[in-house]
Amino acid sequence: MAVDDLGSVSRLHAAPLTRSAARGGQPLRSLADVLVETDERLQSGRAAGARVWPTGFDALDSALTGGLRSGELVLLGGPQGLGKTAMALQLLRNTVAGGRTGVLFSYEHDAHSVLERLLAMEAAEAEGADAVTLTGVRSLFEARHSRANTVAGRFADATGGPQALAAVAAYGERLHIHASNGRHTTPDIIASTVSELSARDGRPPLVVVDYLQKVPIGKEGMGEDERIATVVERLKDLALELGAPVVAIAAADKGSLAPGKRMRVHDLRGSSALAYESDVVLMLNDKYDVVAKHHLVYHLGNAERFRQWVVVSIEKNRGGIDHLELEFQKRFDQGRFDPEGRVVEEQLIEERVFRE
Repeated sequence: MAVDDLGSVSRLHAAPLTRSAARGGQPLRSLADVLVETDERLQSGRAAGARVWPTGFDALDSALTGGLRSGELVLLGGPQGLGKTAMALQLLRNTVAGGRTGVLFSYEHDAHSVLERLLAMEAAEAEGADAVTLTGVRSLFEARHSRANTVAGRFADATGGPQALAAVAAYGERLHIHASNGRHTTPDIIASTVSELSARDGRPPLVVVDYLQKVPIGKEGMGEDERIATVVERLKDLALELGAPVVAIAAADKGSLAPGKRMRVHDLRGSSALAYESDVVLMLNDKYDVVAKHHLVYHLGNAERFRQWVVVSIEKNRGGIDHLELEFQKRFDQGRFDPEGRVVEEQLIEERVFRE
């Protein structure tokens, strides 16, 4: 059927549009075919626009108008030790707890370490500040003289332990962990693994890569900047082909790791390609390091309080608001952040100069 009047809503309702033979996954499509597909989606009760993956971080979801979107490459960067992996894993946990599927390509942590972190998160969800901590979870597994020889037995008396096990068991089949290797887990391996999961589950998973600079290419003689550029391009292509977000943790350049410095996207290794290809860039900084000096000089009690918060800057957002500063309280004893968060009220600076 020829579509000569895109503004005619009555015609769409009177006679459903039919697909052209040019459809079916071909890269070249007419606008008429796109309109047909949109009409079919609406008639079947599906959303016609991008699908949204809520992050589970309230302030971030509000800023991103609902969450992450299908086809987006999302970078999560910042200094070492500020919880990039914790935030990414918490985001992944929120996704699968909400009924979707997810996969973590972990170049840094083994599967059991991920399990420990998730159990601590779930215990905190159930019992709050009184829940067994991440250190406590590890101690339960490592105890050599415990009479309990099952996971359920070890966690039976831990505050929030039984609830944590039940929660992880409920979504365990939807959360996949790939033990990635800095020599062998190339973008091709990532893409083929995700393709297999999508075919098996019947829907695309949220993909988390921890971390981007460790992904190998498998070509000799390639410099680091060229390799990182190739990796980030491939991950962006994967997000588009998959129709789901790809979240990649990005490491900082060693030269940018200095006290009192506010880290930006240009401080990440391979920054030019990272900034260009990504759709959303979230940068983490310790609030104490980036708050304006007068908040410390005239309010000495603020120093310790600010150290309990991480500032998450939305440095890039192709789909909406950017240059927005949010803050989330650290709950690192539980391996997570407080998910509510808020907009930063204090003045922030680019860099603080320390004097002896």
